[in-house]
Formats: sequence, structure tokens, C-alpha cells
Amino acid sequence: MNLSYWEQHTWFDNVDFCIVGSGIVGLSCALQLRKKHPKAKILILEKGILPQGASTKNAGFACFGSASELLSDMKNHTKEELLNLVQKRVDGLESLKSTLGEKQIDFRQHGGYEVFLKKNEDTFENCEANLQMFNELLHPVFKANTFKLKINNFGFKNTLPNLIFNPFEGQIDTGKMMQALLKKAQSEGISILNSIEVKSFSTEAESVHIQLEDFDFKAKYLLIATNAFASELLELNVTPARNQVLITKPIPNSSIKGTFHLDEGFYYFRNIHNRILLGGGRNLDSDGETTSVLETTTRIQNALEDLLKDVILPDYNFEIDQRWSGILGVGQQKSPIIKPISNRVFCAVRLGGMGVAIGSSVGKELADLVD
Repeated sequence: MNLSYWEQHTWFDNVDFCIVGSGIVGLSCALQLRKKHPKAKILILEKGILPQGASTKNAGFACFGSASELLSDMKNHTKEELLNLVQKRVDGLESLKSTLGEKQIDFRQHGGYEVFLKKNEDTFENCEANLQMFNELLHPVFKANTFKLKINNFGFKNTLPNLIFNPFEGQIDTGKMMQALLKKAQSEGISILNSIEVKSFSTEAESVHIQLEDFDFKAKYLLIATNAFASELLELNVTPARNQVLITKPIPNSSIKGTFHLDEGFYYFRNIHNRILLGGGRNLDSDGETTSVLETTTRIQNALEDLLKDVILPDYNFEIDQRWSGILGVGQQKSPIIKPISNRVFCAVRLGGMGVAIGSSVGKELADLVD
């Protein structure tokens, strides 16, 4: 692509901060940089038409981890690490709400429920036995009991009669959230260019040389916020994990309201616009879903439909309206990687499926790495 003088001068000359990725982390980073550097030239490059990965494709859960998911996390984390993870998720959500406002993201605190299939009674009993431990551990975060038992009155089938309820969980409208972030960034004079992929970069004495598909330019600093796609530019322990999703057509008079978790968080569903959004199932094909390809597969989509038919909506002849997938960045540890790569290159990646909760605060931490 041959750039005109105007294109080169307006967008690519004298760039102070170049951010790769226009998701929650990248936009939050840009907004924090603008606060710290009011006159800086800030450029965000996004390889997709819309933010790739998970920021515009997630289920909109404002969650902190279900009981069984936290129990699973304790295999690889100490109690102190787990407490810090949950605190980071709570702080991140508060940061997002204060940045955009609850109305702008359509935040609704209906609470979260963990549902247990009859075949998973052992998992439920293990969670029930650890509820007091979790409530004591997390009391400094929520100042109240985080989890309590509730009767399952949602009409689900093939499930145990009790649920584990978390009153602090909520849900957001992912599209409204990202649109609000994009508008706020643009109103602050931050340039966002789509369909531009960074191929490579090299650090120089006083700048970073950034190579695109057809041309190159320089910026004083480069900040990488591509989460699951980080390994395309950096050598980091970040594994892409695809999550597939479907959404039903409207269901009249549905009593399902809230965020719901199944099977250590591998399945999740919620109400939205009188519909049911359901996602997950990557544990059915761990190797196949360790990919950054944004596609759906028959095997997992069929499993999601079976879950709707056999458990969630057993007495309703639902229709599927849309199907899609998003890409998470995961690793053995749930904590994100936020660190300098060199004195002019920094990254914040591996959000572990908690981008809605921690993306805003992670983006601010990324910006604060720059002197």
C-alpha cells in the first residue's frame, strides 16, 4: 500500500504510543495513557474489522469465579494467590463501571448461580464442604458471605435440587461496553485503525520500528494487548483457547435471569433480550479448541444444543438464532502477564477468560509500566 503524504503525516508520523489490539485492555491502556500524557500522539492498531479475540465475542459475565472453578484453581494457586485474583477481578469491574458508567454497559446485578448435573453430585458435595472456607477467605473482598445454597427453582432437568448462589455477580451488554470504550477513546483524540496487522517489531535506541503488511513506521513506545494472539509477536506462555457460543431466538416468559455456571466454568449461560446465550464445551475437545481460528464445530455446537434441550430448556421448543466463537488467552496460572519486554516495549496478555472483570485494570497497569 502506498501512503499519501497526508496519510503518513496524520496517522504514522511522530507516534508517541502505539498499542496493538483494540480490545478492553488496549482501549483502557490508551485512556490511561491519555490521562498521563494529555498531548501525546496515541495510535491503536487492530487487525480485525472489530476487536478480534474475545472482547466483542464474550458472554458478558461480570463474574469472579464459581465455587467449583475456584476449587479447581486451588490445585495451582495458593489461598493468597486466589484471594488476590478475586480482588483483581472485583477491582477491575469497578474500574470498568467507573470509567463508562453502569448504564453505558447495561450492568445488571442479578447474581450468579452454579448449577450441578446429577452425575456431578461429588463435585457439589466437595463445593458445599468448602463454602465456609471460601466465605472466610473472600470476606475481605466482599465484606459478606460470597456463596450460599439456594433451591433450584428454574425448571432445569437432570440437575441437583440445590444451587450455589453468588449475589455479587452481574452481567453486561458486551456490544454496548465496547462501543462505549471506542467512543470514549476517540473523544480523547486517540486514533484507532482497523484491519491493520503488526507483523514484527524491533527496538531501537529511541524508538520502536514497527513492520506492517505493506509499510513500516516508528513509535516511541509499543504496547501489546493482543491477549490470546500474543505468541504471534512475543515468546510468552500464552495458549489460545477457543470458546464456542450460541444464542436462541426470543423465548416468551422465560424465568431464567442471572449468570449460570456448569462444570467448573467450562459451560456458562445467561439471559439477554429474552433469549438464552450459552457457551463453552472446549473441554470436550481440548486439543481441537487450542486454536486461534474463529470457527464453530459440529461436535461442540451439538453438545451445547443438547444441554439446552436436556437441562436448561427441557420443555420448550427453542430455535437457535446465531453461533460464533471467541479466543481466550490462558495458561497454567490465572494471573495475567503484565511486564516490559524491553525499555520501549510492554505487554499485558493472558487474561484467563476474565477479560470483562480485569481488562480495564490490566490496561491501566500496562500504561503505568511506561515511565
